[in-house]
Parts: sequence; structure tokens; C-alpha cells
Amino acid sequence: QVQLLESGPGLVKASQTLSLTCTVSGASITMTYYYWNWIRQPPGKGPEWMGAVGYSGSTYYKPFLKSRTSISRDTSKNQFTLQLTSVTPEDTAVYYCAAGRAWGSDVLQSYDYWGRGTQVTVSS
Repeated sequence: QVQLLESGPGLVKASQTLSLTCTVSGASITMTYYYWNWIRQPPGKGPEWMGAVGYSGSTYYKPFLKSRTSISRDTSKNQFTLQLTSVTPEDTAVYYCAAGRAWGSDVLQSYDYWGRGTQVTVSS
């Protein structure tokens, strides 16, 4: 069974960098044709796709967030990470990692696998 688990600090100060890690078990992040995504959902709002890293290492980003977003992977640890710089309280959200044979969907259920999410609060 494939499991994804988000981890990282739950509280980040404004102007700092948000860093999260998704640890994958039961599958390899190099598995052919799979893409490893980050999605977030602010309180009271719908989910928002942020970006992804593909099985070959290629990255994809939402244009609105591209300048502040970096997604990378560590194949030796079977993990991929999210870094979001210059955060503001508007970045407060539940952050999810998800995997499937496509990227770019805002909807968690459109992917094959997803984590339970982790709350990140940005303080001002």
C-alpha cells in the first residue's frame, strides 16, 4: 500500500520560508509515469494546486506561485519537498502531498494517493 506523509513546522513567521517534506512509502518517487504534487487549502477556501515534480525529475509550477515555489526530491530518502519563500498570512493553509499519473489538478481525489495534510500557520 502506498502512503504519503507530510511533515514540517506548523508555524512559520511572515517573510520566512515554509519548508515541508512528503515521505513516500510503498512506491518509489521514480516510478514511471508518476507525478508528485503539492496542493494546499486555505481556511474557508477551495484547494489550490501548487506544483509537482515528475518521475524523471522535471518540475511544474502554478504560474501565480512560481517565483516563490521550489519543489525538489531526494530519491535516496524517497521524499520530495516544498519550499515557499516570503510567506504571508495568506499562505496559511492545510498542505497536502499527492501522487498520480498527471499533475495540475486542484482536487485531491483526482490523484491515486494523497496524505492526510498538515496545517501550516503563518504569523504576522
